[in-house]
Amino acid sequence: MLSYKTLAMPVIAISVSIFITACTDPTNGPAQTVNATQQAHSQILTVYKSASCGCCGMWATNMDTNGFKTISVNRDNLTGFKASKGIEPRYQSCHTALSREGFVFEGHVPAKFIKQFLEEKPEGAIGLSVPGMPVGSPGMEQGDQFTPYKVVLLKKDGSVSDYAEVNSLKEQYQ
Repeated sequence: MLSYKTLAMPVIAISVSIFITACTDPTNGPAQTVNATQQAHSQILTVYKSASCGCCGMWATNMDTNGFKTISVNRDNLTGFKASKGIEPRYQSCHTALSREGFVFEGHVPAKFIKQFLEEKPEGAIGLSVPGMPVGSPGMEQGDQFTPYKVVLLKKDGSVSDYAEVNSLKEQYQ
């Protein structure tokens, strides 16, 4: 008589083999599921912020509303942390978000530009920044008040370039 253990091992091995083949063969449907799962993981942002900063929490909520999942981490020494990520003081803001790939998103960067950046992954770039805390940017909303601002592309060599210019409340969401 065969025991459960004798039967279970070959069945598990066959199941695992079929699953691996299905997920790695691009002609099979399940490969699309794996890619969708990988894509969902790239939409997670870890937000490093001060425990006392309210606008950082509002920015994270805005990201969650716009297709990201945020994980907040409170830190005491954000200046040292930002420097370790290559963000020069003149491009710093109140919080720093990191993607799973290690890209940085400094300050109140709108979700649409983070999505665009993660799709493009510009060569030589470490991320994006909205220096300072412009009124009306995501997390800094104050009714219909708005201050135009630029989204800056941060590069590995320390240089920067303009990535986008936001001239109205509406532009940051369309």
